[in-house]
Amino acid sequence: MSEKFSQKRTLSGVIAKLKTAGLRPTRQRIALAKLLFEPNDRHVTAEDLHKKAITASISVSLATVYNTLHQFTQKDLLREVVVEPGRSYFDTNTDDHHHFFNENTGSLEDIPSDQIFVSALPSAPLGTKVRRVDVIVRVEEAAD
Repeated sequence: MSEKFSQKRTLSGVIAKLKTAGLRPTRQRIALAKLLFEPNDRHVTAEDLHKKAITASISVSLATVYNTLHQFTQKDLLREVVVEPGRSYFDTNTDDHHHFFNENTGSLEDIPSDQIFVSALPSAPLGTKVRRVDVIVRVEEAAD
């Protein structure tokens, strides 16, 4: 398959993904979605995505990156993983799963949902229901 055909196919896939989610496929949304959703699942911060966009010659402000990431999260295209106040990652894997957070490196790694068992949950407050359970297992580099 030629590179041009592959890029065109990817572009049409990104546009379809945005339209299916109910988002207008603006130039900036398309450009950021291409960076996010190709080719594998990933965990990114807004700052990381902004740097990647600038490197790819995409003219976009950090504020626009944040707004776009939050719009994608609201439409279930991404999951926001808050590892501590003021520090969030955006996960392209929206299936049920959990995470290891390495406190030394700041990296986030998926844990399949079948590897964590929650034996009991408290009753949800009146008028609400549990939507999902997110577990973050904090790890650090082992001392030799």
